[in-house]
Amino acid sequence: MSGVWGKNIQYSIFGESHGKAIGINMSGLPSGIPLDLEFIKSEMARRAPGKDELSTPRAEKDEFEIISGYFNGYTTGTPLCALIWNSNKLSKDYDKLKTVMRPGHADYTGYLKYSGFNDYRGGGHFSGRLTAPLVFAGAIAKQFLNEKGIIIGSHICQIGTIKDTLFDAVNLCSEQLNELHKSNFPVIAAEKAAAMKELILNAKEDRDSIGGVVEAAIINLPPKLGSPFFDSIESQLAHLLFSIPGIKGVEFGAGFEISKMRGSEANDQLYIDKGIVKTYTNNSGGILGGITNGMPVIFRAAFKPTSSIGKPQNTVDIEANDNVEIQVTGRHDPCIVQRALPVVEAAAAMAIFDIMKGQIQ
Repeated sequence: MSGVWGKNIQYSIFGESHGKAIGINMSGLPSGIPLDLEFIKSEMARRAPGKDELSTPRAEKDEFEIISGYFNGYTTGTPLCALIWNSNKLSKDYDKLKTVMRPGHADYTGYLKYSGFNDYRGGGHFSGRLTAPLVFAGAIAKQFLNEKGIIIGSHICQIGTIKDTLFDAVNLCSEQLNELHKSNFPVIAAEKAAAMKELILNAKEDRDSIGGVVEAAIINLPPKLGSPFFDSIESQLAHLLFSIPGIKGVEFGAGFEISKMRGSEANDQLYIDKGIVKTYTNNSGGILGGITNGMPVIFRAAFKPTSSIGKPQNTVDIEANDNVEIQVTGRHDPCIVQRALPVVEAAAAMAIFDIMKGQIQ
């Protein structure tokens, strides 16, 4: 089990969906960082379930308890550990799934990897519930980055086939990111929200689910961050992003669309503005050679439809060694995209925090 990531800041995640608690341990934090607990709570609330009809009715407040590494309002420099208690559990819903493998879930691969000893309730350690500790860590990382003027934001780029307007990759400003942060359903083109919500509710009514895309941005990053080959900015961001359950694709800048361009279109031509080198376009997403160039870092993450659906599906019973039909019950999101925004932002903040901590030592 690989539960640790990071070189300069080490993040160690632990817990299962229906265990007593989940949490994260952060080693390498500088001492003397003031923590805004209200900001952390607000970030946790953005991800928390049970808020409206678009998400799972499992109501978890995602209240955290810091048990080490924090004293008198500041980080102490020792490992900071936080617990998030699981209070709303219906483990009996999963009793019959001990040997019946749910399609789209890690039930089968987890059973093989851990010889059937894994906690299967609610997906156990594979559950999206484990993204709550990431949001906690990301909120701390954001505070460090915000002090340096670095802002991370996101919006719902796509639900099913309905697409929002993309970020202006050249002239993106903090005001827009801050406004999106305040929204419960952040989109740039306001008229798209109703259609997206209708699509989610239609999937829910049909006992089905739907996927989508989150577009995120990091602005005011200094140039020179990142190192080729294996420590490129893309490599480190993608590593954490692909650790988020449900993400099946990540692209930077123009992404896959760049493959349709000629070099004369794809290349971001440079110019000097008041002594600062900038580019007219930002097809590279603010990264060249794995190193930031000072332009906004833009990326998109594609989420698959929620695997737990009420429709009958074909699967296998491992114990009986037989083909069976399954109809998943319980409390599940018809779409995880709207709750995934703070998770994507957190992963980006954690990665950039780790990179910058290494370069300022």
